[in-house]
Amino acid sequence: MALSMTQDVGVQALADGGFASRADTVAAEEPLEIRIHGVPLAVVMRTPGHDMELAAGFLCAEEIIRSGDDLESIRHCTSADAEEPENIVEVRLIESVRASTEAALGQRRAERATVTSASCGVCGKRSIEALHSAAPPFDASPEIFAGRILPLPERLRAAQRVFDATGGLHGAAVFDADGELLVAREDVGRHNAVDKCVGFLLMRDMLPVRDATLMVSGRTSFEIIQKALIARIQTVAAVSAPSSLAVELAQASNMGLVGFVRGDSFNVYAGALVGP
Repeated sequence: MALSMTQDVGVQALADGGFASRADTVAAEEPLEIRIHGVPLAVVMRTPGHDMELAAGFLCAEEIIRSGDDLESIRHCTSADAEEPENIVEVRLIESVRASTEAALGQRRAERATVTSASCGVCGKRSIEALHSAAPPFDASPEIFAGRILPLPERLRAAQRVFDATGGLHGAAVFDADGELLVAREDVGRHNAVDKCVGFLLMRDMLPVRDATLMVSGRTSFEIIQKALIARIQTVAAVSAPSSLAVELAQASNMGLVGFVRGDSFNVYAGALVGP
């Protein structure tokens, strides 16, 4: 049974100087366990919906898979003893990918322990170097055209149907070079929304998308740029600010990074602004 993306709750509301009891609709949040051949890999807190895309995008970001061809199967848990099968995704990899997965995961865990901890004083440069060993920089920085970037927030917002009901979800979308929407997804976690978009494209053999732009509804962190780089999406735009490490990674990777896309203005942090 599929879980809903929203839930109704009772609230005490203050309005017009008085209190009233009423129902409110909030975004659902549930844990999703991702398993590979029955072995738990990770648990993410997500808004239910598009779970297979989320799992596929997560595995892409973890560099476990690179295309939909690496997947033998991906589905909700079918084990009879699973208490909440709708909160478990079972992934089976093709044999050639499965053979290298265990060693790769062990290496990544070791790298994270010494490289990507948020408290690590030297993690920035080392994280970028480690990432580039698997996801190299693009050959040249992209050109940023205002006419392509400015309409994207409105187009993303128009696709956020659950946000209209709850006001509590992040959104992400991927657009092609002509500004056509390829996929839009919502989630309580902005990283999950990006993973869902990447998973959608990966499972349909649409990656890489030439001259694509990833648009996100919030701020841009290092992880958002990392996910885009691994998926080979060269330009990232956002309605809010990037972090310093996001800017550093985008510049070092010859990516485009645009922030504060609001109305008729934006800031270009990486890439070349060339015209309308």
